[in-house]
Amino acid sequence: MSGVYLDYNASGLVRPEVQSAMAEALADGGNPNAVHAAGRRARARVETALARVAELVGADPTAVVFSSGGTESNAQAVASAIAAGCERLIVSATEHPCVAEAANASGVPVEILPVDANGVVDLAWLAVTLGRPGGRALVAIHHANNESGVIQPIAEASLMVQAVGGWLHVDAIQTAGKIPVDMRALGADTLTLSAHKLGGPQGVGALVSKEGTPVIRTLHGAGQERGLRAGTENVPGIAGFGVAAVCAARDLSEAMTHAAWRDAAEARVKAAGATIIGGAVERLPNTLFMAVEGWDSPQQLITLDLQGVMVSAGSACSSGKTRPSKAISAMGLDHLATGGVRVSGGWGTTRDDWMRFADAWVEAWAKQRQRTAVRAKAEA
Repeated sequence: MSGVYLDYNASGLVRPEVQSAMAEALADGGNPNAVHAAGRRARARVETALARVAELVGADPTAVVFSSGGTESNAQAVASAIAAGCERLIVSATEHPCVAEAANASGVPVEILPVDANGVVDLAWLAVTLGRPGGRALVAIHHANNESGVIQPIAEASLMVQAVGGWLHVDAIQTAGKIPVDMRALGADTLTLSAHKLGGPQGVGALVSKEGTPVIRTLHGAGQERGLRAGTENVPGIAGFGVAAVCAARDLSEAMTHAAWRDAAEARVKAAGATIIGGAVERLPNTLFMAVEGWDSPQQLITLDLQGVMVSAGSACSSGKTRPSKAISAMGLDHLATGGVRVSGGWGTTRDDWMRFADAWVEAWAKQRQRTAVRAKAEA
């Protein structure tokens, strides 16, 4: 890929090892539910991937259900919790939209778990809320926010949820492969993953459940995925997912070292006037979320893209209107909510990539301030 790609939190570049595994699976073919030789080879690829994905998060292979991606798996987790008797849903204020919208569409009462000025969930609020009557609760807290990279106190929250017999769902899509993820240590009842955040293909995800947790199927048909997800398995995608999981585990220590490169770039943009979102607390080592007032995200992205630097916004642009960043707004920083930029590295990122971004942004921000000053003077 030409240019500097720093948008791994949106979708990581596909690893060469993954491409090779998928090409081999595509060339071999075979339905994994067939009994002939090609079918058995396809089944072996699925079973191998199950073991690899489970190992990445410290789970048993029988606890993994493959899906079309993180969105489907998160929806399945919410539906399973409700089917198991959860009568109220507590969703963190910065949760990914696929979890928040699945909760809102469920017809079950939803309460929003607030976060502090750094984006960390309010455990005191959670403790009080869980202690109130209202039925069994599903609590959904992502392991790390997809915008800011802020890491949440999952293990502490788990103790509170377990104490009242609740269900804890953890979206670990952003953390797997970037920091250690151990399902048992986190205390999650269900946990979700997505292949394309690990350097795998798009369109493949997984729901992982704790032993004894009742998962229901949301797609009906034949008996694939132990009866928990109907439809012929995406063998090439699943095989790629498994290889990506192996690579992510192998490279975990290297991924942790990227924080130094991020910090160097962060120092540059902060000195130029950017506000670092979540910078006072523990974050993913690959993620920098920053914002300025008076320069909307789409304008920043276009300016950087023209200089060959690919990043994403803390806000989304729809129909020509800038939507405020959910994470920034939840932290009480509304004046910055339309000016967020997320920079996220991955397995193919170098220190030079980070510095090229920082140099490009600092130069562009200086020009933007100059233009703003000229306009203000002309209007005076």
